[in-house]
Amino acid sequence: MNIDQCFYIGYISKTRGLKGEVQLFFEFEDYADLDLDVIFVEIDKKLVPYFVDQVKLHNNSTAYAWFEDVDHIDKAQPLVRKKIYLPNDKMPERDPDDFRYSDLIGYVVIDEKDGELGEILDVQEMPQQFIATVDMDGQEVLFPLNDDLIVGMDPEEEVIVVKLPEGLIDLYRKL
Repeated sequence: MNIDQCFYIGYISKTRGLKGEVQLFFEFEDYADLDLDVIFVEIDKKLVPYFVDQVKLHNNSTAYAWFEDVDHIDKAQPLVRKKIYLPNDKMPERDPDDFRYSDLIGYVVIDEKDGELGEILDVQEMPQQFIATVDMDGQEVLFPLNDDLIVGMDPEEEVIVVKLPEGLIDLYRKL
């Protein structure tokens, strides 16, 4: 199995106990929908399959897992901080109408007053709102994503038009 035949779901964050249990941290949004019977672990730029004996999902993007033939902490420890993947055919299907702010990554942001700002590099979920990170001429600009600031969107052209608070872009230009 090659990496181009798989999609990234997260990494192994730590061991737990002495019997080979590991904690998985998911960076894949819909981790509860994943079929986790076999996980591919990236070791020395190769994907190694690990068969899952048992997995317990948690609400905080983590899970505890036991792999076949990993029955001691000494066997589990080398897996810590390794990336984990699943085959592309196990990618959960999403409803086309299921839009998320993270879908805006790669969109070009145009402010009504300041014009084109740049491309959205990342969208982070904060407790109260989502925050977009935009590359504006090599400088990262952060602004909230909400219905009050978004004026329009063109999914085909991957463009989002916003009306940012007065003076926000000027603050970044002074840095």
